Amino acid sequence: MAVPKKNQVIGLDIGSQSIKLVEIDHGKKGRILKNFGIIGLPPDAIVEGSIKEMEIVASAIKTLYRNLKIKNKNVATSISGYSVIVKKIEMSDRDESELETSIQSEAEQYIPFDINDVNLDYDILRTGAETTENAKEKGEKSASGKMEVMLVAAKKDVVEDYVSLLQLSGLNPAVLDVDAFALQNAFEASAAEPEGCYALVNVGAEELGINAIKDGVSMFSRDSSYGGNQITEAIMSQFDVAFAEAEKIKLGGEKLEKEKSALEEIFTSVITEWVQEIKRALDFLATSYPDENIQKIMLSGGSSRIPGFRKYLELETNLPVEELNPFANLLINEKVFDSKYLSYMASQAGVAVGLALRSIGDK
Repeated sequence: MAVPKKNQVIGLDIGSQSIKLVEIDHGKKGRILKNFGIIGLPPDAIVEGSIKEMEIVASAIKTLYRNLKIKNKNVATSISGYSVIVKKIEMSDRDESELETSIQSEAEQYIPFDINDVNLDYDILRTGAETTENAKEKGEKSASGKMEVMLVAAKKDVVEDYVSLLQLSGLNPAVLDVDAFALQNAFEASAAEPEGCYALVNVGAEELGINAIKDGVSMFSRDSSYGGNQITEAIMSQFDVAFAEAEKIKLGGEKLEKEKSALEEIFTSVITEWVQEIKRALDFLATSYPDENIQKIMLSGGSSRIPGFRKYLELETNLPVEELNPFANLLINEKVFDSKYLSYMASQAGVAVGLALRSIGDK
């Protein structure tokens, strides 16, 4: 369905190492990729989702906007990590107006922060009637009178920082999403068959996010402090080099023939940690949802292409592992965009594409 121009937003994925921007024109013929760009950030400008250098990050956003000649000031961005709690909960069935007044007291038992320090949002996944019907279809005991609600709590100080950052950049914060949901959005828009049971794994510089979804509904999501920077820091320590040089070595731009085995050991050690973390999440899922089987793992994030990771993940989980291409179902003018470049950048663009698919006023 076409989104009116006035409601369209720019997708801005503010990561710890780079900012990705996507602009999509939602026309009658389909979704058209209008703009895509990326700009790097210095180390420590953003640490674990916390903005440490507000002016530097705002300057990078302004540069990206200027370079891409973007006019639309309405922005959708997202947060993740320790400052966000996403939890699917069961509550006694009630109408939405009643839910609105009771959600805070219900949420308190699930949120590890002071309830006054967070912004709460929720989405009704299933009403009591739908839950009962679903149980009947599966031949299970009915969870009569229970509704399923997706609860999202974000720390107010982090939300305020992101709002301040966008305002400092001269932009209007129109939508604040969660990385996992933005990526799910991109997956569903790009997949030939989005129905079914999938695990979306997003590996960034400082964070490894896992979101298991069944027929468009998140069953479980978790963020862990794993990522590409683990490799960079290990290289810095092992070879006594600066961050920039360690990044080059990690990405294969600088060969270290003499230290090849030491380098391989770093990669193997870190990749093993990532795979074990993903396996723990899948084991938890299997215990919590014994009737659901993950059909496929979809990979995203700049660090998901670390050599050996995908093959090892496939081997250890015994599941097919594919790379998510968020550009797959977008209309692309090949006179404007180099298809090889988009293919190369696809792993980093998922969250930004998912954000650009949002619109002002949607839920």
